[in-house]
Amino acid sequence: MTWSIIVRETDAKGKTTRFGIAIASRFFSVGMMCPRIRAGAGAICSQALMNPTFPPRGLRLLAEGVPAPDVLRILLESDAGAHMRQVHLIDDAGRIAQHTGAGPKAWAGHMQAENVSVAGNILAGERVAGDTLAAWLGRSELPLEQRLLVAMEAGEAAGGDSRGKESAALVIHADQEYPELELRVDNHPDPLGELRRLLHESGRRFTTFRGFLATRQNPAGVFDRPILDQAVAASEAAFREA
Repeated sequence: MTWSIIVRETDAKGKTTRFGIAIASRFFSVGMMCPRIRAGAGAICSQALMNPTFPPRGLRLLAEGVPAPDVLRILLESDAGAHMRQVHLIDDAGRIAQHTGAGPKAWAGHMQAENVSVAGNILAGERVAGDTLAAWLGRSELPLEQRLLVAMEAGEAAGGDSRGKESAALVIHADQEYPELELRVDNHPDPLGELRRLLHESGRRFTTFRGFLATRQNPAGVFDRPILDQAVAASEAAFREA
């Protein structure tokens, strides 16, 4: 019913800088149930007849330093319905673990490359996952959020979810406990198109405002209202002129 892409972004030394997940489905509110990220730990997505306990449990294990393949094994061994699940994850060291049970309906499967995992089920065909992965690998010049959307749009152009469209989500975490970006479309005839619109709209005010928020490095952030208002107004003016 769903396909998704999980990616790990790194710096020149191979250290994780950000994790990102993009997902789309005929299922309502896929962003609420399936994708999760924890800075410094990893990213995970539970799909098909999803087990919603997998993401929080998996991230706790990743945060404790358990490698992704062992996390997957622990999750599946604890679940009598493992044959109905699809789950994939990447840890902070770039290790990837993937599982597609025998229960999810065709086409169902997964594929990967360095720092990227794609998985899906009830898709129009294998090309959905393959084109998603190929688009990601072929567009390294794009910013992370745009690259994720382009990858998902390639999968949709290949047929996407065989049942149709309803929801989509885009989640990015950097080094904070809260997301750098989290966009959700829960009930829409063109969820990826709406996701792209929301991403564009986030540049009007939110992207600038986010830069002033409290962080681990600066626990108070910037709370001088005139400074905030001036920066956001300049951002909005630039947005209108673009």
